[in-house]
Amino acid sequence: MNKTYSVPLDQQQALLKELEKRTDAEAFRIKHYLSMPDLSRAAGSPIHEMVERILAQSEFKAFDNIETPEVVPADISFDLFDFPQDHPARSKSDTYYVDDKNILRTHTTVMWYYYLQEKEIQERMQRGEPVGCFSFGKVYRKDEIDRHHMNVFHQLDGWYLAPKDKELIGTKELQDVLMSIAKAVFGDEVKGRFNPDTFPYTDPSLEMEIDKDGKWVEVLGSGVVKGSVLEKFGVDSTKWNGWAFGFGLERLAIVSMELPDIRLLWSNDERVKKQLVLGQKYKEVSKFPPVIRDISFVVGEDFVLNDYFDAIRDILGEMAEQVELVDKYENAAKFGEGRTSYTFRITYRSIERTMTNEEVNAIHAKVEEMTKNDYKGELRLS
Repeated sequence: MNKTYSVPLDQQQALLKELEKRTDAEAFRIKHYLSMPDLSRAAGSPIHEMVERILAQSEFKAFDNIETPEVVPADISFDLFDFPQDHPARSKSDTYYVDDKNILRTHTTVMWYYYLQEKEIQERMQRGEPVGCFSFGKVYRKDEIDRHHMNVFHQLDGWYLAPKDKELIGTKELQDVLMSIAKAVFGDEVKGRFNPDTFPYTDPSLEMEIDKDGKWVEVLGSGVVKGSVLEKFGVDSTKWNGWAFGFGLERLAIVSMELPDIRLLWSNDERVKKQLVLGQKYKEVSKFPPVIRDISFVVGEDFVLNDYFDAIRDILGEMAEQVELVDKYENAAKFGEGRTSYTFRITYRSIERTMTNEEVNAIHAKVEEMTKNDYKGELRLS
């Protein structure tokens, strides 16, 4: 590793100081998510181990590392990376907004902007030297609740820029870098194949699948940095080109260890933690039984699914295994114009203990109260 850069956090600290004054549910969520540990920097975590393996690859020995803020301007996150104005990621139903202009970072790709602000990097590029960099850490996206997704997860991004008169970058270079990452995580014998993909800020782009026990599983994405994006960063795209990749570390960890539940990566149970070894199939230490409850209700047009999932997370915490939408329909004659009936099946299951019916009933009652009070939901018999 060449050098580590750390972006000043003055703006982030000022925004968080303002956040502390708020008492709304979204503010409490944001503060809680920011306080969660960064597993990519937690010794003993397979997420950390994965980062260490990738950064240690010989191809990346001259790359820098940069630590960026977790609260970033929305325009830097979206506008500079060619996200269309109607892209779902810009919506408050998909992204956590700290205020009207700043968000919890949705991707570590935002490091491109900060890296190119470094004076040393600008001077190196003025001398015509290639530059490469990694960035990793927690990212935040509103999401559904199931065993393979969390709204707080970890990403690793890497990119490399070179003058065109010294190096032309295309799909061959993309394949090489993806194979290097796959070997670091899954071993030298890993088999991969490539398919075309689409990202807002790269073209052409590739996804990589690996052969896992005879099945092809998508694990990585990469692309050639778009000229229009380079220009927005002040880089002359007639003279420079590069590749970039970014991926969720949990996805690779789940594939590597065949984890049945993403929550296991956060467990403090020593019986679980000692099982979390890359390349070693996870064996259940104890499979605690699920408890299932349904909730049916009618709400108005302003109901937002991802916001409701967050409200359920607030109540259930680590006990939320899955929230499945099992029924949705409109009937103006029965419910009124603009009102919709939803039925969700909530699977309660702790990864560390057995939950009692009485305990689940009490928690489920809180979910019902939240639905009535916060979402003006009219409960129905499911």
